[in-house]
Amino acid sequence: MSSGMPQDLLTDLGRVLVQGSLTDPAVKAQTATGPVVQILPEANVVKIGGQSMIDRGRKAVFPIIDEIVENLAHHQMIIGTGAGTRARHAYSVALDLGLPTGVLSVLGTFVSMQNARMMHFLLAKHGIPFIEPIQFPQLPLYLVERRGVIFFGMPPYTFWQQNPAAGRIPPHRTDTGSYLVSEVFAARSMIYIKDEDGLYTADPKKDRHAKFIPKATVAEIESMDLQDVVVERAVLDLMKNAQHRRQIRIINGLVPGNLTRALAGEDVGTLISAD
Repeated sequence: MSSGMPQDLLTDLGRVLVQGSLTDPAVKAQTATGPVVQILPEANVVKIGGQSMIDRGRKAVFPIIDEIVENLAHHQMIIGTGAGTRARHAYSVALDLGLPTGVLSVLGTFVSMQNARMMHFLLAKHGIPFIEPIQFPQLPLYLVERRGVIFFGMPPYTFWQQNPAAGRIPPHRTDTGSYLVSEVFAARSMIYIKDEDGLYTADPKKDRHAKFIPKATVAEIESMDLQDVVVERAVLDLMKNAQHRRQIRIINGLVPGNLTRALAGEDVGTLISAD
C-alpha cells in the first residue's frame, strides 16, 4: 500500500478509502454506515433575526435578552445573530460596484459579527461570551460553565462562498450558518426567532390574506412553490441530507414567552421537518 500502513491496522472501510477513489459512488456509499457521534445533544441553537429582531432595537431585543437569561438555568443555548438591513445596504453598494458573491459574503459576515458583539455586550454581565469560529473547540466548556454563547450566524466561507443559481447574493447566509452548527453538533433543537408567527403562504406583511402554516415538510413547501419563505431556502436544501437536525422551528420573538415555550419543546410557531 502506498501509505505504508500494515493491512491489519485498517478496517474494511479503511482499506476501501485508502485504495479507492473518493469520487467513486460505491466508496462514498460505504462511508454512510455506522452511527455518527452526537457532540452536543443537550444544546439548543437559537438564531436571532437581524432585520426582524435586532434592527428593531430596544423594544424587540431587551425582552429576548431577558427571556434568554431566564432560561439559562434550564437550557444550554448557542445563540447566532443575523445580519439584517445593514448587510442589505452593503450588498447594494457592492453589487453596484460589480463585486462578486465571495466579497458580498465577507461584508455580510462583518455585519452579522457586529450584531453578535452587541448581543454579547448586553449579555456580558451574565457571563455569556462571544466566540468566533476559531474558538468553537472551546464551545463545550463555555456551555458547561456559562450555559450559553454568542456567535455570528454567517458561515465563515467568506471568499469561498458558492455562487447562487441566480444573481450574486450569497445563498448561504445567517439562517444557514446557524443551521449547520445545529446539524454538526447534533443539537437538541434549532429555533429561529423572527418577527412573524412562522411560515405563511405569502409574506403576511404584504398580503393580509396570507395563511399561517403550523407544520410542513420540506417536500410540501417545495410543492407549494411559495414566493416567500420564512427561512433561507438553502436551509431546506440542507435538511434533505441531514443526519441529526431534521426539524427546525420558527417562532415570533415579539410574543413574550415564545422562546421559553420553544425551548421546552412546546408546539409554538411553525415546525418544518425533512420527512
